[in-house]
Amino acid sequence: MIPRRKGKRNSLMARLDNTFSEYIRLRDARRDGTFVCISCGKIKPYEQADCGHYINRQHMSLRYSEKNCNAQCRQCNRYDEGNIQGYRRGLIAKYGEPVVLWLEAMKHETKKITEFEYKAMIDHYRKEVKRIKAEKQL
Repeated sequence: MIPRRKGKRNSLMARLDNTFSEYIRLRDARRDGTFVCISCGKIKPYEQADCGHYINRQHMSLRYSEKNCNAQCRQCNRYDEGNIQGYRRGLIAKYGEPVVLWLEAMKHETKKITEFEYKAMIDHYRKEVKRIKAEKQL
């Protein structure tokens, strides 16, 4: 039997995953309703964007890192195992190599997110989603 507290935390994680994913996809969307895949550079409709993680999301220290997460086409994210080589090149172009090296080092850090932190991040990213939708008229 799963303890209630853990179940609640998993529910909060799922809510944050959804909100954060929407934020990343909206952040990277262009005003014309398209996005550029961080890995392959193809331009696709916003509706086909995934929130791709450079460092796998099992690494909690980077699961909600805005630099680790970027709009990625479904082909790269789901079928090409993240197209990691293309993703790395895209990250270097977007943020610079020092940020990529930092992300690669941070994957070994341990991070435990509290219930309070989950709730605060959910609130923050909901507000950001609303702001971006209004700003980009999406």
